[in-house]
Amino acid sequence: MKPVVGVVVSNKMQKSVVVAVDRLFHHKIFNRYVKRTSKFMAHDEQNQCNIGDRVKLDPSRPLSKRKNWIVAEILKKARIYTPPSADSIAQSSSITKPPSTPST
Repeated sequence: MKPVVGVVVSNKMQKSVVVAVDRLFHHKIFNRYVKRTSKFMAHDEQNQCNIGDRVKLDPSRPLSKRKNWIVAEILKKARIYTPPSADSIAQSSSITKPPSTPST
């Protein structure tokens, strides 16, 4: 088997990730390219992968019943959204609020 590139779709296990690998092939009857997705379980020794990371998988000996791949490298890290906390919202609203003028 040759190395494959895919996107991490689950990392809820310890030292394991699920990677979705897309492939295109030409359908002879439809005369179109068709996309198929395969999901592989892979070994992630340092637990570095997050959901959305683009990773390269290398084949290995069977590590468990469904795990035959090892994460060779992380090609691109996913951008992780962190919602603003209540403190930072309060600080930014007090900064942007114009000074109040006393009304007489």
